[in-house]
Amino acid sequence: MCQEPYRSAKRVFWVTDNGSSHRGKPSIDRLKKWHTNAVQVHTPVHASWLNQVEIYFSVLQRKLLTPACFRDLDEVAERIMTFQNYYQEQAKPFEWKYTKTDLDKLLSRIDLAVAAEAG
Repeated sequence: MCQEPYRSAKRVFWVTDNGSSHRGKPSIDRLKKWHTNAVQVHTPVHASWLNQVEIYFSVLQRKLLTPACFRDLDEVAERIMTFQNYYQEQAKPFEWKYTKTDLDKLLSRIDLAVAAEAG
């Protein structure tokens, strides 16, 4: 944010998930205080599909890195690369259980909550 083109941009959009460190209005206010041209945009709560890298690292963590018992960093790197090669051959599409109906229900609840706040 301190270098071009971000420093002089009218707006810079920061896309974040809803993790605890950057969730809600306090996070938006904190970012705005640090960078007046920053606009924080949260991904939808049920949008993990937007970040395939996050999904891959979740699989890597569960299947390879837990528990973390390695002699050194070289062994970690070797095991990760071996897993990557295996995973590329074995991986199949994820079967999502979150449906359009689920999303419609969530959006309706959000609409009701916003209307209630507006009063």
